[in-house]
Amino acid sequence: MSGAAGRLAVIDMQHVFADPGSPWAAPRFSEAAAGVRRLLPAFGDRVTFTRFLPPERPVGAWRAYYERWPFARQPPHAPLWQLTDDFATGTGPVLDAPTFGKWTPELARHVGPGGRLVLAGVSTDCCVLSTALAAADAGAEVLVVADACAGADDDSHAKALHLLDLYRPLVRVTTVAAVLEETA
Repeated sequence: MSGAAGRLAVIDMQHVFADPGSPWAAPRFSEAAAGVRRLLPAFGDRVTFTRFLPPERPVGAWRAYYERWPFARQPPHAPLWQLTDDFATGTGPVLDAPTFGKWTPELARHVGPGGRLVLAGVSTDCCVLSTALAAADAGAEVLVVADACAGADDDSHAKALHLLDLYRPLVRVTTVAAVLEETA
């Protein structure tokens, strides 16, 4: 699909990942946010923002997860779950999910069968990775914009990008400049 812009999914650009005092802070959040801001104009109304939210009642392995991270058991309207100010007034729909992966039926409809999904956001080594692999399995062409993503730390970010690049041609790791050049 060379030259096709596709759909930009901005993954979980929320205060819980931006706030340096948060246990889930992504140290390079502001750098990823700068990359996302550069991408937004090229996609216009073809942008979906996502938010990770805790389930009302965790089940299965999620119970142990929230026992490990009890601070996260806050309601969906809590400040930590809101998109950061840069993205709170975005033009695209906001998709909420209690899962790492954001490849939901709603996002799949936005992308369309065999469409292109461009991913940016946090955390590269968790929600971006989970979304990319599920979308690729569903037949979407997936581009992960490395310099518009941030991981839990630099090493985890780099390892996730390396792992994602092993999925070529289903998943391609790219840059903001390359995506903008393709969409021009």
